[in-house]
Parts: sequence; C-alpha cells; structure tokens
Amino acid sequence: MDEIARTDVVIIGAGPVGLFAVFELGLYDLKCHLIDILDRPGGQCAELYPDKPIYDIPGYPVIGAQELVDRLMEQIKPFNPQFTFNRMVSGLERREDGTFRLTTDEGEVVEAKVVVIAAGGGSFQPKRPPIPGIEPFEGDSVFYSVRRREDFRDHDVLIVGGGDSALDWTLNLQPIASSVTLVHRRPEFRAAPDSVNKMYALQEMKKLEFHVGQVTGLKGRDGRLEAATVKGSDGEFDVACTRLLPFFGLTMKLGPVAEWGLNLHENLIPVDTEKFETSVPGIFAIGDINWYPGKLKLILSGFHEAALMTQAAKRIVSPQERVVFQYTTSSTSLQKKLGVS
Repeated sequence: MDEIARTDVVIIGAGPVGLFAVFELGLYDLKCHLIDILDRPGGQCAELYPDKPIYDIPGYPVIGAQELVDRLMEQIKPFNPQFTFNRMVSGLERREDGTFRLTTDEGEVVEAKVVVIAAGGGSFQPKRPPIPGIEPFEGDSVFYSVRRREDFRDHDVLIVGGGDSALDWTLNLQPIASSVTLVHRRPEFRAAPDSVNKMYALQEMKKLEFHVGQVTGLKGRDGRLEAATVKGSDGEFDVACTRLLPFFGLTMKLGPVAEWGLNLHENLIPVDTEKFETSVPGIFAIGDINWYPGKLKLILSGFHEAALMTQAAKRIVSPQERVVFQYTTSSTSLQKKLGVS
C-alpha cells in the first residue's frame, strides 16, 4: 500500500456484511478500501466455520459459509475494492477538511470521506495457547498469523492446530521451509478434507511430520526458539523448531474502536435506523457490531443496513449530486456497472 491511500469509503471488517456494503456503495460509484485483522476476506464465516451451512440467506435454501463469502467476492469484483489484511485499525482522526485519517497497527495510513464499521462483534484476535513461557518468544519466533511467507523460508516450522488455518499454512509453508511439523491433539481435523488428505500424502512422502499430542513447553533464549516439547500418547519428546505458529482460534474484542469517541451500548455501537450512522457524523456501523431497538444479529439484517447506509454515504461523498434510487433489474446504467448490460 502507498504511504497514504485515499478512497471514498473505508470499511473496517471484511465479513459478509462488509463485502456486501462494497456492492451497494459501488452501485453509487463509491470506491471502497477494506481493512481486516484476518488474512483473508470472510470474517468469522471464513475463519471459524467455513463449512457451516447457513439456512437464512434469501434465495438459498442452504449455503456454506465459505461459499457465501466466495459468491460475495464474485459479486463485488466489478467494483475493484482494495483490501488490507492482517491489520488492525489502531487510530482514527477527523482532519480539518472533514475527511477521516485511519492508521493501522503497522503504521499504514488510509484517508476517506466516510468510515463504515462492519467488524462483527469486534476485531478477531488470536487466542494465546496455554504453553508456559510463550510470551518472550512472541514476535520473534512465535507468530499467530503469517503476514509474509518469506519470514518462514529455510526455517524449521512447527504448526499447532487442527483447523483450516493450521492445515493451509502447513501446506503453503512446506515448499519453502527447511522442515514443517504439524501437531494436533487428535487425528481428526476441522479443516477441509482435501487439505487433510494432502497433508497425509506429504507425511507419507516424508516431506513433513505430523504428531498427535500437545505442546507443553518451549526451549530457547532471547526470543529465539530452538525446540518445543510435545506430549503424546507415548510420552514427551522434543521437536526442533525455529518458528512456531499456534492456531488456537480467535476471540472477539472491540479493540481500539472503543476509544474513538463513539457512544457505546453494552460494548456495541448505537446507530439510527434511517442511515445507521453512529454518534459521530460520517462514521457508520452495520452488522453485528451495531445496536438499535429491535436489532437482530442476522447476516440478512446487515445486508439491509448496508443498503440504507449507502444512501447517506453517497450524500457525504458527493454532496452536489442528487441521489437517485434505481433498481438493478431495470436500470441499464447499473447493469453496465455490473458488466451485464
């Protein structure tokens, strides 16, 4: 990303509601930049239950969570949204000209006229595993996400977990790491069957190791990991490693959003039901993170909120333009934007 990225709308959160907001905003020619703490779009749908069936999306008697994300990504493709993953928005300020300046935890800056918070229940943050003495290694040898694959090249990598993240990175890092060892507390996985089969095939070819067990301790000094102690059914043994990736799930926290001067209601953001604007003009909240009387935490509710938010966002970004409501089924101009005319 450039030193300062500029856009019409910054969307904090790339879950289903944030993604659909790109579609609604795109119909009104508003450019979007999404920032998410996870390493991929989809929010908790993609990270926590990608294979979970969802039954209340209109038009789909049943659709998998990951399939819903994939279809939303396909739907917003004509609008070319920009994404910044593996980042948390750590700072937000309103500039003299009325625009907002957002800063990530890595120091990147994005400026926009409108901010939309679509962060679900808050930002997802990795759970620290119950491994004694892990803190001194964090950031040097222990990482909770992969921001750059090259940081793991030629290292002995130990991955702990049994979900999609653990299996995905086992497969993705195996070609570039000196060695990869996967540890999970049981031989059954929560990951995609295809990924599990590929992992077992690589184990059969002796291109990686898999152990059933739990990491009980770490060895090393000055933040540099040398080995991890694994307790399995046959006792304890050491696994040589210079990088550890524990995937123990995520917790949801409101994070820095709580410090942005927004009025909060039980750790949620109150909004009006006309525009879904917060107590700060120009900042909107849609999806599970907002609150209003009668609020239902449903994806379809968030879709509705995104549509109404868009009307108000357009008036802020283009105050001189008249906002004309059109139907995609009959508007040739909207169909042209979608590439279907």
